[in-house]
Amino acid sequence: MELFDVYPLYNITPVKGEGCYVFDESGKKYLDLYGGHAVISIGHAHPKYVKAIQEQVSKLGFYSNSIKNPLQKELADRLEEVSGVQDYSLFLCSSGAEANENALKVASFHTGKDRVIYFENAFHGRTSGVVAITDNENIKAPFNLGHKATKLAFNDTDPLKAEIEKEDVAAVIFEVIQGVGGLDEASSEFYKEAAEICKENKVMLIVDEVQSGYGRTGDFFAFQKHSIRPDIITMAKGMGNGFPIGGILIDNNISSKYGMLGTTFGGNHLACAAGISVLDAIKEENLMQNTAEISEYIKEKAARIPEIKKIKGRGLMIGLEFDFEIASLRKELLFEYQVFTGASANKKLLRILPPLNIKKEHFETFFDALQKALKSQTKKIEASS
Repeated sequence: MELFDVYPLYNITPVKGEGCYVFDESGKKYLDLYGGHAVISIGHAHPKYVKAIQEQVSKLGFYSNSIKNPLQKELADRLEEVSGVQDYSLFLCSSGAEANENALKVASFHTGKDRVIYFENAFHGRTSGVVAITDNENIKAPFNLGHKATKLAFNDTDPLKAEIEKEDVAAVIFEVIQGVGGLDEASSEFYKEAAEICKENKVMLIVDEVQSGYGRTGDFFAFQKHSIRPDIITMAKGMGNGFPIGGILIDNNISSKYGMLGTTFGGNHLACAAGISVLDAIKEENLMQNTAEISEYIKEKAARIPEIKKIKGRGLMIGLEFDFEIASLRKELLFEYQVFTGASANKKLLRILPPLNIKKEHFETFFDALQKALKSQTKKIEASS
């Protein structure tokens, strides 16, 4: 049987991971500066993570949410402690898309309304509701187009206020730092004004921290820099270091009821064990501090490379923008220098999303490779012009 062909694939087969590296079937070593879309938060095969999963699977890997699972409460308490976010309740699921779907559902239940406002260059997932609020018409099937969703310009509160005053909006959702969209971040004034407009009109503010959360920006959540309090916070990716887990934090002022939300695999024993190990590593190894320090080092190094026209993002959610499309550069970094990097909707942006325990020496390797690859790219551009 053939696989349904929806992914363009690089001809590389990773079979092993260790820290900031992956190894292919021939034993070739690759520096992983992409972490599988920001999923690998504490490094491949982190000992604490491996031990937690091994010990849990030897006891009980899964049972349904119809029974008590104390690991869920332990994860919730640890999340509150490490993040510093208080007076929320936790609902666990299995992915970022599922987290955002449930966030929209909670908002609609709470307000009794059905329209959602999202922003240009947003990416919130590929399932039915959240693909409708993702700014990419190519991935929306006709079935997805029936949702009441309104796209607005990012970083402009005037149209936001006008739409909310129509009194049919259940929720406003945004990524504080847009991931797939290209690492853009609006002003603090925009976030604060948007939060105030939502509060005044009893509209739910949902902050999508699926990619930017879990210490990736140097803060636990990206929104914390801007001193706002969302009604709902969504998360996934780095939450499980590769084990599928997602969740939403729901303000304690929002009431729950039986049957309101549900999931088969969300909050299972293995997922909770993985999630707890990640939070322990973030705290015990000071990974948010490391993220902030390494980020400054990256910016210093990048500023010395004239081909880099702009440095975007925060922490270890970094974008290096050039004045040419970077598809060929990424391939050269991967196949000639064995460095994984990422792309975005901005075709001139190289995206960096490594494990949070990465060191300066790893980036010394990267910048050395980047400068060599840039020289090669320049020669190719000159030869073709």
